[in-house]
Amino acid sequence: MNKSELVEVTAKEAGISKAAAEKALSATIAAVVKTVSKGDSVTLVGFGTFKSAKRAARTGKNPKTGATIKIAATTVPKFSAGAGFKAAVAGKKAAKKK
Repeated sequence: MNKSELVEVTAKEAGISKAAAEKALSATIAAVVKTVSKGDSVTLVGFGTFKSAKRAARTGKNPKTGATIKIAATTVPKFSAGAGFKAAVAGKKAAKKK
């Protein structure tokens, strides 16, 4: 599913126009990107958590030549799926909290 298909499904499920759904989705994505790029996390209960993670410098190999290269340290986005999302993908019902 791509963004336009997601907008279409969202508009249909929410009973709103495609333009409104696209605007809401774009605003949501922009808010997540802005928050994670500042180093904070975004948690959507039942869906998952978006956060940034530091990746240490390391050495690698150029697959074409086999030469060793240095890969610089960097910060990358990371997504951790929530329990409800994991259960849905696995085809199981989410466990209820006591």
